[in-house]
Amino acid sequence: MVTELRAARREPAPRAHLAAGRGRSRRARAALAHFGLFGTPGLLVYGCFVLAPVALSFWYSLTNYNPFNPHTHFVGLDNYRTLLHDQEFLTSLRVTTVLTVILVIVPNAAGLGIALLLNRKGWFYNAWRGVFFVPMVLSSVVVSIVWTRLLADEGAVNQTLGWIGAAPVGWLSDPSLALYSVAAIMAWQMLGFCVVVYLAGLQSVPDELYEAASIDGATAFSRFRHVTWPLLAPALTINTVVLLISAFKAYDHIQVITNGGPGSGTTATVAFLTLQTGFIANHQGYASAMAVVMLLIVATASAVVLRLLQRREVDL
Repeated sequence: MVTELRAARREPAPRAHLAAGRGRSRRARAALAHFGLFGTPGLLVYGCFVLAPVALSFWYSLTNYNPFNPHTHFVGLDNYRTLLHDQEFLTSLRVTTVLTVILVIVPNAAGLGIALLLNRKGWFYNAWRGVFFVPMVLSSVVVSIVWTRLLADEGAVNQTLGWIGAAPVGWLSDPSLALYSVAAIMAWQMLGFCVVVYLAGLQSVPDELYEAASIDGATAFSRFRHVTWPLLAPALTINTVVLLISAFKAYDHIQVITNGGPGSGTTATVAFLTLQTGFIANHQGYASAMAVVMLLIVATASAVVLRLLQRREVDL
């Protein structure tokens, strides 16, 4: 009798299990249907405007494609082999590396310092936040034209130096200074972005942590080192990755300010040389190989930096 009762109690269990399984299956199908409804347009757009151009560029990089020469031939990896010995490309890679190092360090450091100064309440500090963010709103071409006028040999900056008795400086005409001048202009424009991101990070730090540190007798530097800086790790990650990508794809500033000069490619970045090769010299197969190499470098560098900085976030 007891055995029959136990069997009767256990009998509905498989039915409940099957019902639960059917419920999960229906939810999975519903989720898949919703993804297909709302996700498919996004995937189509991404495939058409990102994946397809990348695949097409890779195919062109394996040919001698020239829009004005209908005789296109498959050349395999010849374009990539030529890049390894192309001094112009290697110089542009060095220029891009120097520009990237400056653009990652300077706006990050200056943006953090300014954000610490502006992390206060009041209309005065709010106004200065807007002042620092204005360059980010402006077009890169507009910023480049303004700074070209200011840094010209007879521009406002050299005129000011003349008034104080200093010799004029060839900010954009001296091959040894032109790259650093362009880097300074780009860093100035990106500074506002770093300030805003760091301010957002600073305002997310709980006041209780500062109060606890003050009660423990921590100095201002100790509070920054042990409280503020660790909690700004996500902001540092965002700024570093954005600045890294912006530096590698720098073209507008180079084109307007120096046009790759002065001299032979002293400020020509990989992006600038790629567009010049593809649309001025019309060697689009070779230019596509440059673009693919640049894509691989940017993707690898971004992934490594992102992995290292995110690991730091977890460790902190």
